[in-house]
Amino acid sequence: MPLTIRDFLADNREALGLRLVAGKSGSGAVLTDAEPRRPAFAGRKLEDVSPPVGVVLIGDEDYKHLSALSDAQRSRLLQGYIRPPLECIILAGEYARIAPIRPLANQRGIALIQTSLPGTEVLRTLFDYLARMLAPTEQIHGTLVDIHGTGVLFIGRAGIGKSEIALDLVERGHRLVADDVVILRRYSPGILIGSGPELLKHFLEIRGIGIIDVRKLFGVRAIRLQKRVETVVELLDWDGSEDYERLGLDERTIRFIGVDLPYVRLPIFPGKNITVLAEAIALGLHLKIYGESPAAELSSRQSELMRRRRIEGYLRSDPE
Repeated sequence: MPLTIRDFLADNREALGLRLVAGKSGSGAVLTDAEPRRPAFAGRKLEDVSPPVGVVLIGDEDYKHLSALSDAQRSRLLQGYIRPPLECIILAGEYARIAPIRPLANQRGIALIQTSLPGTEVLRTLFDYLARMLAPTEQIHGTLVDIHGTGVLFIGRAGIGKSEIALDLVERGHRLVADDVVILRRYSPGILIGSGPELLKHFLEIRGIGIIDVRKLFGVRAIRLQKRVETVVELLDWDGSEDYERLGLDERTIRFIGVDLPYVRLPIFPGKNITVLAEAIALGLHLKIYGESPAAELSSRQSELMRRRRIEGYLRSDPE
């Protein structure tokens, strides 16, 4: 869903003391860049100052530089800076001056917002908020559970048992993040954060039973609002003709929003304890973080055993 400047104001008005002072016609503009910027007027030639895309925060240091300019220089700088692709200007600090900027903001439809908070404080909040709201997003069908601190995303066909496995894991002390619909957001390169939509938060749908409110049934310790996704488990119907992975030497990955995640294909059939296997997958990922690999260790043992047998065979065949 597009993030407008109007939405941004509503979400942060109370926390940051924001108020729209000019450029009201631009309040419906959609914010497109997740990184707020400072203008960095000082040390740059007037002709080199150009507006960036997105949100700009003008603070006390910038006011000092503007105040040191002549009226003609200040007018020239602002004429060249306050224009598209700039989407929004935030004036921060106790001495925020809007007089020379207001007419340009009104004329060019660029929202001008004022706050008395220090620029550094506003900037920290802006970074967190815009990164969260403008992060690349993908919505998938699945179930996300925090198992031993590892975010495990279960995917697979509808009705294969993802929700039932999540319920069993919650009963064993693990934490539900999202069921049925998982919203993935890429906050930074290589990091995906998963959460659920507001409407379905804390709910599990169990076929034959109906909707279960996990928070009310198991308490707040059984839920999480969001979790980093660290491995993906695809549940598959058992197929005797399929050649499934047996050693784990070939590590598979699956990609979501440009991020490659460890990927396990797990065939299921009646009587198979998927919950315990899911816990083993999560703990196995912890071991890999510390450089441990059972499959690689087994392969190394086999290689060492074969090497010793070759040496013993050579010694037996030596005529001396």
